[in-house]
Amino acid sequence: MSTENLPQSPEQPSRKPRVAVVFGGRSSEHGISVVTAGAVLRAIDRTKYEVLPIGITQDGRWALTADEPERMAITDRRTPSVEDLTDSGEGGVVLPVDPANREVVYSEPGSVPKALGEVDVVFPVLHGPYGEDGTLQGLLELSGVPYVGSGVLSSAVGQDKEYMKRVFTSFGLRVGPYMVIRPREWQQDESAARKRIIDFAGEHGWPLFVKPARAGSSIGITKVDDLSGLDEAIAEAQRHDPKIIVEAAVRGREIECGVLEFEDGPRASVPAEIPPPDTHAYYDFEAKYIDSTPGIVPAPLTPEQTAEVQRLAVEAFEAASCEGLVRADFFLTEDGDFVINEINTMPGFTPISMYPQMWQASGVTYAELVDRLIQAALHRPTGLR
Repeated sequence: MSTENLPQSPEQPSRKPRVAVVFGGRSSEHGISVVTAGAVLRAIDRTKYEVLPIGITQDGRWALTADEPERMAITDRRTPSVEDLTDSGEGGVVLPVDPANREVVYSEPGSVPKALGEVDVVFPVLHGPYGEDGTLQGLLELSGVPYVGSGVLSSAVGQDKEYMKRVFTSFGLRVGPYMVIRPREWQQDESAARKRIIDFAGEHGWPLFVKPARAGSSIGITKVDDLSGLDEAIAEAQRHDPKIIVEAAVRGREIECGVLEFEDGPRASVPAEIPPPDTHAYYDFEAKYIDSTPGIVPAPLTPEQTAEVQRLAVEAFEAASCEGLVRADFFLTEDGDFVINEINTMPGFTPISMYPQMWQASGVTYAELVDRLIQAALHRPTGLR
């Protein structure tokens, strides 16, 4: 990747803040992260910020990528990759782990490393493990570089569905019935682990949802209607995470709510409803991203229901000590109660994703949303806070 058009050191005294948009990554949500990055790159105000796109390949290499958002879209039902956006398979980007030095360096074998200048803030749009789960946030804390979104602990809690539910329960938020099968338990006695799931189904009924405990975008999830589909569902979840979570079906409407941090604290957006998709068994990966099943914004709720789900969304944000942004997902049960399903600390962030749509309906445009998140990160210190 040529560095000719990128900002070079030495720095100009009056330069604009430099935003590194980091995307891709090693998780199974790599392609969706690239799509999200394209939307963010398109929205960043180039008169206000300098932008440095950094992609993490599927094998973990940090690469300098083209600043070409139009190439970061889903095409022919295929998600893009970081590898599609790099000219060189050997060059790499290095962010020094030194709070006194935020300078990013690009190097290729046989060439003199090139300084690309200091990064003022990172906008990490990675989804899933090795990015959204606190790992990247820990690196940025060590580097002393401000970043958009939640910190290490909140990101980890938001990624692990088991501990997320444990935190919510401890704060009095209602969650649906679930159980967890850890990798050691499965390795030591598959039959006993499987029997636990069958007993769980006997108590709560079919269908069950078998999920990777630390994945998102509905990847690796299977709706299991009876015993015959259980083994295949377990194998599919374990392809993405050796730890799996099994959830009982919660009968109710799917309601989502966005939370955004303002100067006076977190506020909730108008909520949205995800109607049951016509051509899918549930709101799975293809329904979300390939077929773009539309949500209803705002959700057709009573004023009391709207106020309640907004209150609970902010409560979930605070319970997990989140920062910046969160999308909180709920079920509105037939008895009128809200059951929280999960939060996403870096939700899908394309203009057609539910989080930006909810804020658009709340009076915050996509470009304003991106700018507010960057500004909040620039003014938030790293370290203990």
